[in-house]
Formats: sequence, C-alpha cells, structure tokens
Amino acid sequence: MSEQLIIGNASHLYAVQEGWGQLPADIQYGYTHGIVVDDEDRVYVHHTGKESVVVFDKNGTFLTSWGSEFEGGAHGFYLHRDPDGQQYLYFADTRRSMIVKTTLSGEVLLRITPPDRPDLYDAERKYVPTDVCVAPNGDIYVSDGYGQSYVHHYNAEGTYIRSWGGKGSEPGKLNSPHGISINLRGEQPEIYIADRSNNRIQVFTLEGEHLRFVEHNLDLPCSFYFFGDEVYLPDLHSRVTILDANDRLITHLGEDQQAYKQQGWPNLPKSYYRADRFSSPHGICVDSVGNVYLAEWISDGRVTKLVRQR
Repeated sequence: MSEQLIIGNASHLYAVQEGWGQLPADIQYGYTHGIVVDDEDRVYVHHTGKESVVVFDKNGTFLTSWGSEFEGGAHGFYLHRDPDGQQYLYFADTRRSMIVKTTLSGEVLLRITPPDRPDLYDAERKYVPTDVCVAPNGDIYVSDGYGQSYVHHYNAEGTYIRSWGGKGSEPGKLNSPHGISINLRGEQPEIYIADRSNNRIQVFTLEGEHLRFVEHNLDLPCSFYFFGDEVYLPDLHSRVTILDANDRLITHLGEDQQAYKQQGWPNLPKSYYRADRFSSPHGICVDSVGNVYLAEWISDGRVTKLVRQR
C-alpha cells in the first residue's frame, strides 16, 4: 500500500485524493471551472465539455450529469440556500453572456440576459460574466470579469437594480472581477470580489459601497468558499489559500511556484503534474466535515479531494 500524501499545516492537515470522482466512459471533462457541494455532500463539477454538470456522491461515485446548454461557456458556479432550505444552482455562462438559475437537477427557473446599459456595452465593449452570487434576501450579483469589470445587481426575479465598478485600481474600481461571493461572517452581509488582475479582494456593502481591501497573501485569486469563520480561495497561480475570520493567512495548500511560470501553462505535460501540487486552481468548495474539493483550469479537467485530518 502506497504512503498517503499529506499537505497542510498543524491546524489544517489533509490527505490528498488525486483523481477523485470517476467519470463514466462516455463523459470527458473540458476545462473544470466550478465546483460546489450541497447539503447532502453531493459534489457538482462544472466544466466546459458536454454534460457540463457532473454530480458525484462524497465518495466519488458518479450519480448523474446534465447541462449541455453550458458547453463551451461554463464558468461561474454558485449554490444558494434560500431561507426555507431550498437549494438552487446559479451559472455564469461566458459564451452566451447569461446568468441561469436552476434546481439541483437542472430545471431552469430564471435566465438573466445582458443588462440594458448602452453607456457601458456595445459591439466593441463586451459583457462577459464570470461569476454570480446571491444575498440572503435573494438579490443576485453578477461580476463582469472578462468584459468591462463592472458588478451588476438584480433582485431575486432578475430585475436590474444598479451597477458599480469599471476598470481601474482605485477603491471601487476593478480589474477582472473574476469571482464574487457573500460574506456572512460579520454583523452585516458583505460582498467579496476576487479582483483578480489587481491581485486583491475588494469588499463592498450590498449596495455597492467600497469598504476595504484584502491585499496580502494573494496571487490571482479566482473565487471564494466560506466555511465557518474561514474563507478558501483558489489562487490561479498554483495554490489554494485559506484565510481566517480576519482575512489573515492560515496556510497555502499545494503551492507550486514553478507551474504557472512554464510555457504552455495551464496545459502542461501530464508528466509534470504531482498529486500534492496544484497548477491552476479555479474553483473550490468544502463539505460538511471540512474536506476540500478543488477544480483546476486545465483543458481536460482536474479535480482533487483533500480529506481533512485535523
């Protein structure tokens, strides 16, 4: 029996399960962009290939797949729990410039098309949403990470409310707001934005007012997953970052400072990859017992499970 690979630090120690989640022979991953876990610890992997949502149980046994409409455009992926306990999936489709809300089985409940803002968007100035999140009251927030670097705010029915941002580095401005999520750890909900090309997190009120920056220990942050008092971030530059309740560093996981510097990255030769090192982390989630699931931005996909030891 081979020795188990262990990564982490004294407080966050994980056993590596490379290649977790065995696909059926008729399904192949495209780029694995997003990953979420539901209340029963079922894991949903979102990728750019056909049947773009693949569902596994916590042991990695394939359950089902669906989502052909997202082929080629799969990107942002968010699971929201309503106050009544119902769970829904939200998608940011880069190819169709659309936000889609579905049930956990893929029934489409809502589509949000590009905002009617001719002052921001035209034939040259594209709208390319990269992520979506939902506030406790049901309001929907969309980050235009690959377009004009704005955030758009809608109510639960998809009616437009406001926008803020625009490209820049000063407070309130953004440069590739790649990921967006809701921080519920404080007295009031806040919006966390992975201001990726500025190498920082920017924090806003639900009305879009700038509150603060988190600028340390980040290297192209992609998205967020809040677990207890902690926040887990995939840094595209080859590591996972875990921050504490005050957004201070707990640890980096699987860091490989050589991976992203190589020609051809993120699609490196298969001989390069190591189970305990990451190349291009893009999506992350944590199950009910603290196990971490990571999806990497690689042309034929890569998903890793980290089993919490302590």
